[in-house]
Amino acid sequence: MTNIIKKSYNTIAAPWKAFRAKAPLTSFITGRIITMIIILFFLGWALFALMELAPGDIVDQMVQQQLMSQTESGPGALGGGSGNTAAASGQNGGGQTGKDSIYSEEQLARMRSEMGLDQPFTIQYFKWLKRVFINHDLGTSLISKAPVSFLIKTRIVNSLVLNLISLIFITIFSFLLGVYFSSKAGTRIDVAATFFALFFHAFPGILLLILFQLFASVTKLFPVTAYPSFPISEAPLKFTFSYMYHVFLPLLSAFLGGIGGTMRMIRSTMLDQMGQPYIMALRSRGISEKRVYLNHAFRNTLNPYITGSANLLAGLFSGSLVLEIIFAYPGIGRLMYDAVMQQDVNLVLANNMFISTLVLAGMTISDILLAIVDPRIRYGNA
Repeated sequence: MTNIIKKSYNTIAAPWKAFRAKAPLTSFITGRIITMIIILFFLGWALFALMELAPGDIVDQMVQQQLMSQTESGPGALGGGSGNTAAASGQNGGGQTGKDSIYSEEQLARMRSEMGLDQPFTIQYFKWLKRVFINHDLGTSLISKAPVSFLIKTRIVNSLVLNLISLIFITIFSFLLGVYFSSKAGTRIDVAATFFALFFHAFPGILLLILFQLFASVTKLFPVTAYPSFPISEAPLKFTFSYMYHVFLPLLSAFLGGIGGTMRMIRSTMLDQMGQPYIMALRSRGISEKRVYLNHAFRNTLNPYITGSANLLAGLFSGSLVLEIIFAYPGIGRLMYDAVMQQDVNLVLANNMFISTLVLAGMTISDILLAIVDPRIRYGNA
């Protein structure tokens, strides 16, 4: 029986092995894409399961919001103050709950049935997959009734711009400072730089954001929000300068939180490379110290950075959630937070899938760049 299983496995795996032997890098990329699809599939299923375990559902959220709006609008809302007052008082426990005084159980059950919430979460998930891949429709937000694709499109650009600017600045200054301080190892300036890098790396990011917002509120030098109050279509040039002014403090916070660990990694990698035998051989041949640093040692520092850049991008996206909430930045993280709080399943799933796809794609790209930068890396056994 074991021999039959092994023979069947070898027969099935033979085309893949031949493809891997002929094109190792292409087969590696293909394998990573397949793995990414499998991970995304189970991630979506797990999200539906978690939303199912959460107390209440989207119908409860909608009823509570309607009850709160009726209570705030006063006794004349929706024609009949006595009914609304009874609904509001019912929420505080007078025999009937607030939602029962607005909708009957049959109405609530019909609403859940129309949204498909009365079915098991696995069936809901497969129906969502069918709608996305066959109908090419991400669905509609259950709260705002707007298309999910429209909501994501309007927010993802803002988050991508913010995180890419952070990544570019962190990368440039990390390499510049890391290489420079590796040449000053043991000096006072190197000790001071290492101390500040450790300090900001260990400092809580959320506390740094709050301190920056307090600074902006007290000094009035910077706005307490991170986005201009007018659209880019109104005045593109003015919007660009206003955007830079508004995001300065949030970007500074992300920069200080991210540069510490990256700079220390590049500094330590440079020091490790400078102690290798090939560096001594290059120096003995009379090659200038500048060429030894930049043409040889520096190139080998790219490997660990490329490996960690995908994790850095993932960290920036997860950290931007707090940034977007504190500084009222209209990004994908804040949209995700609102969707989770309102239990808007369609919006939560689409948001999470999109961000997870970006992170997994970043990891795959980092592996491909490793093969391009370092010719010693081959994926024949991948």
